[in-house]
Amino acid sequence: MQTIESQMSELRLTGMKKSWQSVQDTRRQHELSLLEGLELLLDAELLERGNRRTGRLLKNAAFRYQATIEQIRYDASRGLDKSLIGTLSTGNYIGEGSSVIITGATGCGKSYLASALGHQACNQGFKVAYYNVQKLMMKMRMARIDGSIYKFIEKTAKADLLILDDFGLTHLEKQNQLDFMELIEDRHGKKATIIASQLPMASWFDIIGEETIADAVLDRLAHTSYKIELKGDSLRKNR
Repeated sequence: MQTIESQMSELRLTGMKKSWQSVQDTRRQHELSLLEGLELLLDAELLERGNRRTGRLLKNAAFRYQATIEQIRYDASRGLDKSLIGTLSTGNYIGEGSSVIITGATGCGKSYLASALGHQACNQGFKVAYYNVQKLMMKMRMARIDGSIYKFIEKTAKADLLILDDFGLTHLEKQNQLDFMELIEDRHGKKATIIASQLPMASWFDIIGEETIADAVLDRLAHTSYKIELKGDSLRKNR
């Protein structure tokens, strides 16, 4: 006859197995009623599965920084609104399909803040995809060459939150302009997007290049997004 532990292992009830072993080690199994014991085991299994899911989401997101909301610095000189970050930390903007625009000079913490918001989203069970814009455009260019572009776009569209970091470091070429517009258009009002850039939004026309495309992109971002403008000296000087 199989032991309880082996049956749990066979059923892949890892959390239950750990909890059961703990109960046995502390000799509490006879102190608990059937209902209490079942609740204890089920809670342990739910927690284990939730932790595993969060781990997978964080790994797949591939954030630039291992940052969390709790680690964010709210120095007055940074111009960071704690109440706004509190609002974003609820994850409601993701359900709304809203965008977040983070701008500021080099080293002021844009990528860190974007990573922290992404990490929070993973903890809440959302699928997050994190890309450096230049690398994303290169991936899309290669995907067009090998014929996997539609599969790549479909994969990106499945992300509840798409983080586009370092937007504006280089001007977008013609195909990149269309790709960027398609990304924003497909997600507008349906899926959330965070864009981090050194440049204020007023300068994005020049980066995007084509006036019609720039108008379409900025029209979808300018009026319906949360905006964060970070200020102050580079934080990298203090590391």
